[in-house]
Amino acid sequence: MTTTPPARRSVGTARTRVEGRDKVTGAARYAAEIPFTGLAHGWLVLSTITRGRIRDIRTAPVLDMPGVLTVLHHGNAPRLHTDYVGLLGVPPDPAACVFQNDRVPFAGWPVALVVAETPEQAREAAEALAVTYEEEPHDTALTAGHRDAYVPDGGMPTETSKGDLEAQLATSPVVVDEEYTTPEEQHSMMEPHAATARWDGGRLEVVDSNQGAGWVQGELATLFSLDPSTVRVRSEHIGGGFGSKGLRAHQVSAVMAATALDRPVRVVMSRRQLFSLAGYRSPTVQRVRLGADPDGRLRALEHRSLNQTSQVYEFVEPSAGVARVMYDAPAHRTAHHLVRLDVPSPTWMRAPGEAPGSFAIEVALDELAERTGTDPIELRLRNEPDVGPVSGLPFSSRNLAACFREGARRFGWPDRDPRPGLRREGHWLLGTGTAAASFGAGAAPSTAQITAEADGSFTVRIAAADIGTGARTALTLIAADALETTPERVRVRIGDSDFGPAMIAGGSMGTRSWAWAVTTAARELRERLIPGAALPSDGITVRSDTTEALRTLTRKERHSFGAQFAEVAVDTTTGEIRVRRMLGIFAAGRIVNPLTARNQLLGGMTWGISMALHEEAVRDHHTGAHYAPDLAGYHVATHADVPHIEADWVDDHDPDDPVGIKGIGEIGIVGAAAAITNAVWHATGTRHRNLPLRPDRILTAAQKGTGGPTRDA
Repeated sequence: MTTTPPARRSVGTARTRVEGRDKVTGAARYAAEIPFTGLAHGWLVLSTITRGRIRDIRTAPVLDMPGVLTVLHHGNAPRLHTDYVGLLGVPPDPAACVFQNDRVPFAGWPVALVVAETPEQAREAAEALAVTYEEEPHDTALTAGHRDAYVPDGGMPTETSKGDLEAQLATSPVVVDEEYTTPEEQHSMMEPHAATARWDGGRLEVVDSNQGAGWVQGELATLFSLDPSTVRVRSEHIGGGFGSKGLRAHQVSAVMAATALDRPVRVVMSRRQLFSLAGYRSPTVQRVRLGADPDGRLRALEHRSLNQTSQVYEFVEPSAGVARVMYDAPAHRTAHHLVRLDVPSPTWMRAPGEAPGSFAIEVALDELAERTGTDPIELRLRNEPDVGPVSGLPFSSRNLAACFREGARRFGWPDRDPRPGLRREGHWLLGTGTAAASFGAGAAPSTAQITAEADGSFTVRIAAADIGTGARTALTLIAADALETTPERVRVRIGDSDFGPAMIAGGSMGTRSWAWAVTTAARELRERLIPGAALPSDGITVRSDTTEALRTLTRKERHSFGAQFAEVAVDTTTGEIRVRRMLGIFAAGRIVNPLTARNQLLGGMTWGISMALHEEAVRDHHTGAHYAPDLAGYHVATHADVPHIEADWVDDHDPDDPVGIKGIGEIGIVGAAAAITNAVWHATGTRHRNLPLRPDRILTAAQKGTGGPTRDA
């Protein structure tokens, strides 16, 4: 067999999605759309109290309702094995390990599953199920001085420190010491969580919407004490995940019901159920203290962050982590603290830590620039570190300065008058702002299989997940180049745990990790192919495993970087803010597919607009539940909020990196909200340190008068 070198390299050329036609024509089937013979439907019943115990579940009346097959709850559900550490290095969230006891630790806790012949019958019966509780007092309010705040133990370092912080702050001519807050934010992806479970010949099959088929397979096998080889999870098309689509209550309850009934059972979460069962970004209270010389060079930097977690699961929103990469000072301290409250468990959400953390540190840097009379870009460049501020490791590449210079040129930054509150267009005040961005570029062990088919084509099998990022297309281009063929001769199959272990779609690590496995397999396959020789009818297959290769990778600080720019118009009469234009310039390694890469960056920046102006899940602390947990009450950015937005990148090559891909799924949101907030200050002269920038906050600040740039809100 011979391979035909393509006329040009595929990686780096803009390609439409290989599955695009299937998606726009409806041929692509999502988890809740795949038909099964004898399919039953489950509907989760959630608690109506915030804290307490279940006293009684009256199942008899519901079991008599039309079509109802069973009701699962803590009194009859199978016991699960939950004492283990999963793929991400933590135990499973008890909210996913359903019906194991009578405790209710938060509003919206799953207390039962009603299964019926149709989804309508299941929902009607679930709403009729009578559950009585023994209610207890609850606490759902995150406050800066909460008496129960503590330092978590485990995971990433929760505290880092060097130098004498207090001494440096005391002797610094310029000091910024402010508190910044971000609210609870929801994933709100287009496709809700859905899973179908069935037993087939002694093997459990789960068709799911998730960010890692192998991840979910391993968790389910352990929970139900099954041999992993007897569990298969498939997840071919996913309508968004953002960190929330791991192990959840719908998969576990579907497996329970399919086992009890010996027939396929599908469980789909409603939009309202997602607010309590699919995770969310915790609210944060962050304190940033900066001490600097008159020219803005940092002497001291402290970034402390407090977030909430549930009573049953510990999750850290690592907001102070961004300061460990971005800026150095002789005295440097970062810390994360938690408060256990009677709330659902937070989870990973696009740019976990960096998104809220960059808001605090980048607005604080802007305040320092104002107080020292330094241009905000110049201030950041003066504080560029030579090595990792905390790790001391060299950077694989750090092209943040190139991002700022290119962005400033294209945005027209040199023509900016730094004085706030001067530009006016009718009743609108105009301003511009900027902020820096970074996100880690990691990789995890993955396996891949490539088959050279007898007809001259190639089939790639890898348990990757395409959550809307264009991963299939990227892997097709990467495989084509590695095999020295054209994309048309490559078929990429993903989303099946039977393909072997692979990194999940998360942490901007998916494409980087999968590409490494695919190129390794392709290299070995090419070595085995004999020019001109015929292949057997079933082809030749090779399998790669990057575990050992990862261990030999030189330790460095590996990150994507970026510079965000925003222009806003603020109406201080109505409190309305309009983002007129945004520009993001990024250094994100090798760009595989410029078309989908730009889509990802623009999507992240759009989410940054949403984060800055709209997103806020509000909890009623009296009841412990959300106000309006749906897309009518939880506002997100729409087309009208994004009139002109651009994303581009600079060259970012690391000669020592065997892959060169850094990941772009999350860097686009980092710094975006800070750039908009800094632009609002430039427009109005008023500092805002609490997200979102709601009209009432703008109006309240405007009513304080026109005292100049020292005002805050």
